[in-house]
Amino acid sequence: MRVVLAEDQYLLRTGLTRLLTAYGFEVAAAVSTGPELLRAMTELRPDVSLVDVRLPPTFTDEGLRAALAARARVPGLPVLVLSQYVETLYARELLADAAGGIGYLLKDRVFSDDEFVDALHRIARGGTAMDPEVIARLVSGGSAGGPPQPLDRLTPRECEVLTLMAEGRSNAAIAERLFLSASAVTKHIASIFDKIGLAASGEDNRRVLAVLTYLSGRHDS
Repeated sequence: MRVVLAEDQYLLRTGLTRLLTAYGFEVAAAVSTGPELLRAMTELRPDVSLVDVRLPPTFTDEGLRAALAARARVPGLPVLVLSQYVETLYARELLADAAGGIGYLLKDRVFSDDEFVDALHRIARGGTAMDPEVIARLVSGGSAGGPPQPLDRLTPRECEVLTLMAEGRSNAAIAERLFLSASAVTKHIASIFDKIGLAASGEDNRRVLAVLTYLSGRHDS
């Protein structure tokens, strides 16, 4: 699996490169600036890009903006944002195009190699991997009032299930976390798909679309 890595700190960039290589990834490019990232993503078209938010030259939001620009040129390029910061504006824009795998993890909350590598594989397959803190930040800015949204029809339990789906958890992991049976989780997910209007299609595709609806739409409700 080919990876483009964007990280401005030399030691962290080198460490991530070694970690990825040890787990069988091919690091197609390891860059340190926004313009380099945009060029690498569009020219190399990796299976997944690992992107820091704040890159030179201004150290504000170059990483996210480069990822957005790359996905505008090559729709569906999978992206995992790995950062110390939650940039909600660009994160919502990244999620809103509903194309390809998307993830957003916080550096100080990644606690195991296996979890990190699993997130990369999941995103490369078109899935999601969202840190709960990122989810909380994205949905905390909603304002009261306005027309009803599809998510408003979900029960509290269905919202819990969808939140765990947004973190990238499997049905079995959701069942374990919420102390539910596997069949109960399956029924909740089917109800979520129905209530937010997702027609029958591939299961993985509908999971991603449900998560994107949650993350890009909840803050508008």
